[in-house]
Amino acid sequence: MMRELKKDEWAITLDFLPHGYYGMRISQPVSQVLGEEYFSLLEVIVREDVHLKVGQRVYIGDGKRDEVKFIKKRIDFNDLTGGAKEEVEDIVKNIVEKNPKKFLDFFNRAGPITTRLHQLELLPGIGKKHLWAILSEKKEKDFESFSDLKKRVSMLPDPEKMIIKRIMEELQDMDKYRIFVPKFEKNQR
Repeated sequence: MMRELKKDEWAITLDFLPHGYYGMRISQPVSQVLGEEYFSLLEVIVREDVHLKVGQRVYIGDGKRDEVKFIKKRIDFNDLTGGAKEEVEDIVKNIVEKNPKKFLDFFNRAGPITTRLHQLELLPGIGKKHLWAILSEKKEKDFESFSDLKKRVSMLPDPEKMIIKRIMEELQDMDKYRIFVPKFEKNQR
């Protein structure tokens, strides 16, 4: 059975190398980008007359692309330039802050992975005590905001920071379980 390929439509620029990098066969503008929806780390070839800025949103979908000529390949966190590695956490933070409903829905919809492990426990800072408190409060009614979640679950660490930290762990392939960053094969876009 073939898994559905999850493709980002938009990405955020992590680094831009106007002349490419050492070892490229042809010198051409290259950018390392992070997908907005699935957090895909990609290397893209940029059109000759375009100069991207770090943090700039670029279209990478299947339609006509203005800045990006083509997607060269999927990359791992370790393939990022030093500059891109420094930017990635801030850009993840911005994505989470701009889409609070998507990430709050995780708290409202999360379920068990195995009989002994719940999806919520994959977030840094959530152990059994917080897990049961969240599940109990969720039964009453869904969480409406991150502040509502913090107010209803005592002593809960900042939920946005937990999500950002988890996304960073998944980007660095630190756990076999995935919540926010799908696992990709090297040759998938």
